[in-house]
Amino acid sequence: MTAYNVAAIPDYATIYAEKVLSGEITAGKKVIAAAKRHLRDLERIGSDDFPYIYNPEAGHKVIDFMELLPDINTGELTKLALFQKFIVMSLYSWQHKDTGNRRFTKALISMARKNGKSVLVAGIALYELIYGKSPAYNRQIYSTANSKTQASIVFKMIMQQLKKIRPRSKFIRKATKITESKSEIEHLPTFSVIRPLSKDTGGNIDGFQPLVGILDEYHASKTTEMMEVLESGQTLLENPLILIISTAGFKLSLPMYSIEYKYISKILTDQVQDENYFALVYEQDDEEEVHDESLWIKSNPLMEVEAVAKIILQRTGKKLREALAKNELNGTLVKNFNMWRHSSEEGFISGPDWSKNEIERPDITGRPVFIGVDLSRTDDLSAVTFIYPFENVEYDFYIDSHSFVATKGGLESKVERDKIDYMSMARKGYCTITDKPTGIINLQQVVDYILEHVEKNQLDVQGIYYDPYNASLFVNEIEPYDFPLVEVRQGVRTLSEPTKHFRNQVTDEKIKHSGNPLLDVAVNNAILKEDNDAVQIDKRKNREKIDPIAAGMNAYTDAMYYFHEDDLNEYYEGEEFSF
Repeated sequence: MTAYNVAAIPDYATIYAEKVLSGEITAGKKVIAAAKRHLRDLERIGSDDFPYIYNPEAGHKVIDFMELLPDINTGELTKLALFQKFIVMSLYSWQHKDTGNRRFTKALISMARKNGKSVLVAGIALYELIYGKSPAYNRQIYSTANSKTQASIVFKMIMQQLKKIRPRSKFIRKATKITESKSEIEHLPTFSVIRPLSKDTGGNIDGFQPLVGILDEYHASKTTEMMEVLESGQTLLENPLILIISTAGFKLSLPMYSIEYKYISKILTDQVQDENYFALVYEQDDEEEVHDESLWIKSNPLMEVEAVAKIILQRTGKKLREALAKNELNGTLVKNFNMWRHSSEEGFISGPDWSKNEIERPDITGRPVFIGVDLSRTDDLSAVTFIYPFENVEYDFYIDSHSFVATKGGLESKVERDKIDYMSMARKGYCTITDKPTGIINLQQVVDYILEHVEKNQLDVQGIYYDPYNASLFVNEIEPYDFPLVEVRQGVRTLSEPTKHFRNQVTDEKIKHSGNPLLDVAVNNAILKEDNDAVQIDKRKNREKIDPIAAGMNAYTDAMYYFHEDDLNEYYEGEEFSF
């Protein structure tokens, strides 16, 4: 039972969670998981391993303040929807039982465009400026984004809210100051400020100490730099908050998807326990749901408001019909239904399809293995990918890889160019950095890794499959070990069928992986090129790091036949064998 008097004031968060779980409010899987988490945590109050309490009154104070803010377009007082109240109460009502400080010091909130995000951003920023605590003085609130322009948009929205409320409140008018020329909002009694901040703001950003850092449209951030600046600046603060508010995006290799989205997915599915990270993602669970208007509320939570629902149905419906007619659905799926998609319609595998196949690394000892090799250029990145057949389990194959990193031109510049921390990847065992003074790939390191991996795990090597380009020296080094060596000609005649079959097997959850970050990056970056009905991964974009999956396709040319060749023949003759 909960440890507070729910009759005293409405507990909007619990009301919302219960409506979601009862089906009264239609919701997607991640919202249902967040609702379950809230109710489960209420039951945990008072247990030894849960040092938090739930204080609805604290959340109500913030809601009351937000509902005094006028709409910047109409001037009328804001009326928060129930889902917005759920967010506010989650962030402010959950507190540490000893200090009263916020439980959730980091939050990711994602939804389709035009769903009340601006109200949340402005309300939280202004509340923390005027009524924030700990520290009592010098509270710093930053609206941040990937660019100065985007950060300024958020800041101006906050400023407009304050401009509209200042004439209505003598207290706020006297206590606040807006300096547009400096892009600064001040709370004079406490020397507190709100400012926009971005990577290109200029000056030394490392000296900031942000009580609240709002990361707007984080899907566009190419690096974690802003996140790291904010988090490092909060080290000595007792009550900080990082707030990520964003729609989905087109770049699955960027930090919003590759780091944060994947992490919160594990929190919501109980694979990871993080008591201080709040996660709420409004998205469609399946692309087919866009054809059912009754399910659009999954990604457009503001549709719980009847008047708004009519507008969304009208405008989104028009956009969807146009996108379907033009066969350009991607942008609509991303922005109007908050689904992560490749920037190209020819993306190899969708992010959700790949993510749902992640499992704990299985025991590969004694397994048969197909080894794919993609040596690429000797001054860039190469990869070895292992495909293991599995019998008598719910999947057919397990795939993993290891990359080899050249340092010609300097490792730091390569890290900056590729937006991948290769030193960290090497420490974790995902890659090997060349030991050659020239900085080019050391083929002996590639050979040694294969030999050691095979011997350590007593693997039954079915073959080593390689792209003949740049492979002659590698073949000379590996040939004495008597592994079957198979040259894989690069072209649609050889690779089209394996590429199609691999993607369908991933969709059917028959190919599993363990979240190897360099393999993830490769899959997320892989784009198909098409020749009539034949396809293959486009290897021309050498800076889009696809080497691990390219190596995997080499191995899959033969691995795909390991099980039930008759079934494959039937598959190729069937209607589903097409793109």
